[in-house]
Amino acid sequence: MLWLAETELFRAKWTADIHIEWIRSRLDRYSDLKPSHLEVRRDRMDARFPDSLVRGYEALIESLSLPDANDRHVLAAAIKCGADTIVTSNVKDFPPETLAGIRTS
Repeated sequence: MLWLAETELFRAKWTADIHIEWIRSRLDRYSDLKPSHLEVRRDRMDARFPDSLVRGYEALIESLSLPDANDRHVLAAAIKCGADTIVTSNVKDFPPETLAGIRTS
C-alpha cells in the first residue's frame, strides 16, 4: 500500500491511534517482532509521508456511530482530512449505509 502511495495515485492518511492499532496487531500476530522495529517503521512512514498524519479529529469521535465504537476514530480522521475512501479489511464495521450520509469535506 505504501509503495502505491509513493506513486501519488492517492494520498495516504493515518493517525497516531491508527499507528498504535497496526503495531499492536502485528505484535499479537507475530511473536518474533520487536516493538522497536515497528516503531522505526512507523517513524519512517511519518517521515516519508509528512502530510499523512491526521491531527485534530478527536472532537468528532463522540458524535459518530459505527457498529464497533472503537472504530470511530478512523471515521473521525477520515472526516477531518476529507477522505473519499477508507481502506480497511474490517469492512463489516464500516457499512456503506452508515457512511453514505457522512460528509468529509
